[in-house]
Order: sequence, then C-alpha cells, then structure tokens
Amino acid sequence: MHEFDIVIVGGGLVGGSLACALTATGLRTAVVEAVAAGAPQHPSYDERVIALALGSRRIFEGIGLWSDIAAAAEPILRVHVSERGRPGCAHLDAANEGVSALGYVAPARAIGAAIMAHLASAPTVELLRPARLIGLHPTPARALARPQGMQLEVSVGGRSRLLQTRLVVAADGGDSAVRRRLGLPVIERAYGHDAVISTVTASAPRPGVAFERFTDSGPLALLPMTAGRWSVVWTTRAEATPAVLALDDAAFLARLQERFGQRLGTLTRPGRRSAYPLRLMLARELTRPRLVLIGNAAHTLHPVAGQGFNLGLRDVAELAEALALAQRLGHDPGGPGVLAQYRRQRRGDQHQVALLTDGLARLFVNPWGPVRLGRNLGLLGLDLLPGARHLLARRFMGLGGRLPRLARGLPLV
Repeated sequence: MHEFDIVIVGGGLVGGSLACALTATGLRTAVVEAVAAGAPQHPSYDERVIALALGSRRIFEGIGLWSDIAAAAEPILRVHVSERGRPGCAHLDAANEGVSALGYVAPARAIGAAIMAHLASAPTVELLRPARLIGLHPTPARALARPQGMQLEVSVGGRSRLLQTRLVVAADGGDSAVRRRLGLPVIERAYGHDAVISTVTASAPRPGVAFERFTDSGPLALLPMTAGRWSVVWTTRAEATPAVLALDDAAFLARLQERFGQRLGTLTRPGRRSAYPLRLMLARELTRPRLVLIGNAAHTLHPVAGQGFNLGLRDVAELAEALALAQRLGHDPGGPGVLAQYRRQRRGDQHQVALLTDGLARLFVNPWGPVRLGRNLGLLGLDLLPGARHLLARRFMGLGGRLPRLARGLPLV
C-alpha cells in the first residue's frame, strides 16, 4: 500500500497545476496520469492555445510557472467585440483598466512543458504514468461515521498498485471517470455546435488585439499569438462541421474571411484544423467525503469569452489555499471542514461564469429581430458606459468577485 496525503486523478493542465501548487505545502501528492511520459501528444498539452486571464498569470506566478510560460505568451492589450452584419461593437482596453495586459494567449503545449518540468524536480510529488484507475472506495472507518480516507487501485504501466490517501482530487476532464464511477449527478446540455480550431496569418496584423465576433452560427474568435500568427476558434453548427473540415485551404480561408471581415487584412497560411463538440456541464455536487471535483470534471463551458481554463485555475488556487491552511494548522486535508470551505468559496464563481457563457452563447444565435436589436444596442451601450465596461473587463481578466490569494498576487501561505 502506497500512502499519500493527496491523490490527483488527471495530470492535464488543471491537475498538473494543482500538483505544482501543492509542492509549497509539503503534502505528499500522487498524480495519476493516463498518458505515458514522452507520448507524442498529450490531449491537454496539444496544439491548442489557451486564453489566460490576468488573474491566471498571477496564479502561475505564485506557483512558480509563469517564468517558463512567458516567452511563449502573447499579451492581449485590447478586446474587440462585434456582431456580423450589425454596426455595434465594444472594446475592452488594458490602458483603460490600468493594467499592462488584459490577459495572454499561450500554447497549451508550453504550459504543459512548464508543469512537467516543475513536477520533475518536486520531491513531494510522485507522477504515476501511464496509469489507469481501476477501483475507488472509502477506507473503512474504525468506529467513526465517516471514512478515514480513500483507497484507489490503479494500473501503472500494466502493474496494479494500491494507493491510500486522505483526499482524492478528480481533475480528469469533462468525461471524468472518477465522477462517473461514483455516480455524481450533472446538469448537462449539448449546444449542437462544434468549435473548429486552426491558425492563420494576417496581412494587416494588429498586435495584442483579440477579436470576438458573433455570427449566426455562433462566436468566432481570433486571438493573437507569437510569431505573427492568430488562433482561430470558429463555432459551427454540428451538421456543418464535417464540410468545414473538408474544405481545401483556399475555400476555408474564403469562408473564414467572409465571416470575419477585413479587420486583419487578408488571412493566409491556415494551420491544421480540428474540431470538438460544445456542451455545458455542471456537477451538482463539487465534493463528497474525501473527494473534490475541479476543472472540467466539475464544469465544462462554451468557449465564448475564453473563460473555461481560467475558471479551472481558480479552482486550483482555492483548493491549494484551503489545503495549505489545513496543513499549517495540523488539520486533516480531506476533512469535511476543508471541503465545505472549498465548496462555499467556489460554487458562486462557477455558477456565475457558467450563466455568463451560456447566456452569451444562446443570445447571439437567436435570430429574432427584437433580440438582435437588443444585442446591437447592448454592444453600443457597453462601449459608451465606462462602469459596465469596467465590470465586464474585470470578469474577462479573472478579477471579478472574491478571489483566492494566488489570484490576488499573494503567496499561497
């Protein structure tokens, strides 16, 4: 039996970030990761780019990762929001908010490399890979009403191992095996749309400007990358996605240009295309005895406004803070008080961001005339009302509402 304070199931961007954060606490941590070391492509560390809010940069700084990510990150100085075929638009500007950048765009691969380099030198973290969860059940409580811990059976490189821990953290994605195995209920809705992902080059680049353009099939985002490239996140109706993926490069660029317009000049040199289905998923329970869900295992969102990963990283910061405090006070890191604190602090933020992204995703595909007029007036009003614009900018920067210490630029402990 191998004993740990914390076992994290899932070593992707969220689970790996939590493991990095916990190195400052002294808690003995295991990460159960399905993908083998040196595998050509980790599903979380692929060619996608991640829109990082300013608050997420602060979290990465606090856990010692930002210096390894910064060289690959392009700052977002301005956000331009518009609706295709309508005159209204709105802008969010870093200078108006008194910050050097609203956020950053970084390749998932660069973030993953920073995480793995950090964990490779962490004496309190054991990375089990390639590993598969076989079984999970509470440790029998000796004369107590609640379990003393959790036992996990995992297959590591084809060999079975038993792990004993005081807390299991499910960070294994939207189709979480931990969540399904324990039968935790979810609220779920498919949008009937996909996100088509690619990259392009622009003949008239506007460095530091991110574009969110709403179309009749959903939002279309172009995000600035390093080396003059732009990341494309194009929402398409699910039935149209195969045809978009099958287009040759010239036809794809023509279709994209027609929907985006000429704000970046002529779009050229498209990169490899891929697509994934869009859905909303919220776990009805964030915690069970000795168990907590974080990241996409707890909430999977529409990519509009780029909030998903940033929300998950705030989960990381809040949980790491709660566990660090428990460790410092000599409390059980998997005890009910720790989990109740985490649940209280995170549920509001998760629900607010889910409502925001779901509302935007549905509002801007509604073709009804009065709704379209209202959208247009809303964009115009947003650009004319500094107070409303500031509130939206704070949310975009990951600085809205109550924040964990790391997101405020404070040390974990």
